[in-house]
Amino acid sequence: MPEYLTACPRNCYSTCAMRVTIQDGRLIALEPEPANAATPEGPCLKGLSYVERAHSPDRILYPLRRQTDGSFSRCSWDEALDTISSRLRTVRDQFGAQAVLHYAASGTKGLLNDSSLAFWRRFGGCTTTYGDLCWPAGLEAGRLTLGQNIHNAPWDLAKARLIVFWGKNTAETNVHQMNFVEQAQSAGARLVVIDPRRTQTSERAELLIQPRPGTDGYLAVAVARLLIERGHVDQEFVAAHVNGFDEFAAMTRERTVTELAAACDVPVAAVEQLAELMGTIRPATICAGFGMQRYTNSGQTMRAIIALCAITGNLGRPGAGWVYANLQSHVFNEVRDPLASLPPSEPDGVVRVGVSTARLGRDMQALRDPPLKLAWVERGNPLAQNPDTHRVREAFGDLDFCVVVEQFMTDTARVADIILPAKNMFEQSDVIGAYWHHYLQFKPQVLPPAGEVRPETEIFRALADRLGILDARLAAAIPGPDDAAVRGWLETRLAPLGLDLAAFAQGPVSVPGGVEVAFGDGVYPTPSGRIELVSPEAAERWQVDPLPRPSLPRESAARADHDPATPLQMMTPNTKNRIHSQFGNLALIKVHDPEPVVQIHPADAAARSIAWGDEVRLHNARGEIRVTARIDAGIRQGCVAVTNGWWGEQGGLVNKLTVGRETDMAHGAAFHDNLVEVTRA
Repeated sequence: MPEYLTACPRNCYSTCAMRVTIQDGRLIALEPEPANAATPEGPCLKGLSYVERAHSPDRILYPLRRQTDGSFSRCSWDEALDTISSRLRTVRDQFGAQAVLHYAASGTKGLLNDSSLAFWRRFGGCTTTYGDLCWPAGLEAGRLTLGQNIHNAPWDLAKARLIVFWGKNTAETNVHQMNFVEQAQSAGARLVVIDPRRTQTSERAELLIQPRPGTDGYLAVAVARLLIERGHVDQEFVAAHVNGFDEFAAMTRERTVTELAAACDVPVAAVEQLAELMGTIRPATICAGFGMQRYTNSGQTMRAIIALCAITGNLGRPGAGWVYANLQSHVFNEVRDPLASLPPSEPDGVVRVGVSTARLGRDMQALRDPPLKLAWVERGNPLAQNPDTHRVREAFGDLDFCVVVEQFMTDTARVADIILPAKNMFEQSDVIGAYWHHYLQFKPQVLPPAGEVRPETEIFRALADRLGILDARLAAAIPGPDDAAVRGWLETRLAPLGLDLAAFAQGPVSVPGGVEVAFGDGVYPTPSGRIELVSPEAAERWQVDPLPRPSLPRESAARADHDPATPLQMMTPNTKNRIHSQFGNLALIKVHDPEPVVQIHPADAAARSIAWGDEVRLHNARGEIRVTARIDAGIRQGCVAVTNGWWGEQGGLVNKLTVGRETDMAHGAAFHDNLVEVTRA
């Protein structure tokens, strides 16, 4: 039976290398591939479920067209493409090309994703989004402070003697990282977890600190004050590499430790214990999660936490550092995130970058000159995953026409006029990078497209031909339909790096120029050439304090002006069982995660006469969902949590409760600025 080396292209830290076995045209097995030193134990539960996902009876295998009664019926590719091309021409002729919204998310990664924008530019333009749902506030905090977003190799964590997981549930969301935690602990490392929830990760820790959500900045500044007062600053490192230390130190003295601890509702003793650990144990690594930078104050919060690494000298050394995003493999991008996701300073007049991803529905409806008339959606499910589901649904309903390229009947696919079947990861070759390790990996085609599925590149070529725009330049930007043409196209992208596909024969390839210890050369590409605790750029670009001075989120129960009708802070964390809204429809996943539930503290449940297993309503002025109660003493009192990614038909569509609101920098989505009430249904 043929066996192939491949890699998972999902939006996940690991991008696992794996070996897959094909028998009679079907995927039958996945095995670990230890050549990827970051993921030697192989795919997680989601990865293993590819055996089901690749051949699911629920997969969309043919073009579908909406009928007048709202149902879908199969149509031919000729009918689908003729209809779409006709609609595109009409919209372009009547309103201009920018009346077309091209919405592309992060459902799958790879170099071939660049082909879609090449098509739209040749079409005459389009409207696209800016910002990101996932991580931009944290990326911008890292860029402003350190100059770029890189970190030590994943396996370097085993050299740390202190590991702080700040807002990160690694055991569920970055499972391979736990291997290196175990190695570090076996060598005597200490582990601290900071999270409003008790998680699988915190079960391994000696200290769990549970701050009020959205107040981590106060905790970081309190720890910084104690480090400075107790003489735990690495003065030599600060003198050589840090800009703005004196101003930062003065800021930490503006409030007492007691006041700062009260602001984040953490016992002073816990703050002191954390400061003692960080001040006396070297090397130390802080691994930060994405969830805590989904507040309206979160960029400043992340800057304050990074400062702890800087003042203790825990940067540029083995076992030390700020582990958030490692973009070393993003070598094909002239501009890297977060800057790549921002609106251009000078629009080119072709692509209108005019819709905030965080405010998708509102911005779609607000656009004029021209207004949006048609949407093309690929690699995303905005009706489930973007804030303010009701407004997003309204905005899509306002369109004249919508095309969705999708593998399954998601919430977004259900509002399409035409659904085009999308390829899966096994049906087209590609090269993928990562954001945790510094490998490039080749993902070969190992199966022919199922049914009448066509890869997106083939779809764009067919549309371009019908529109009369398939000239030599576009043909070079979008590879031909067969695997040989795709591989040839990939070779041209690899050649400037001195690589070719043959280099991947034995497994992942470290990106040329990649380093295992970030900033080991002492170079920080900021305006000052040093770590910037004071950032004039932060003030100029984002109108925030140049110092990472803490504040409360706009929607927080800690604010004096909060609505008493919604006293509970709602969090929507990720789960090990899905990648956002992917995989949750599979039978294998449903065995482990059959229905949406809400974690609620026993005291909060008792005050509302809620018992384990009750159906409850989570509601605020924006909407409501009905889920099953799970009483959990591990979640902080005053908080509730429902994992994100549930589809509407599954009952847990959490973004019915959120509002389209941006983070304080880089146009992220402030999902967790979200107060609710919970009552029995």
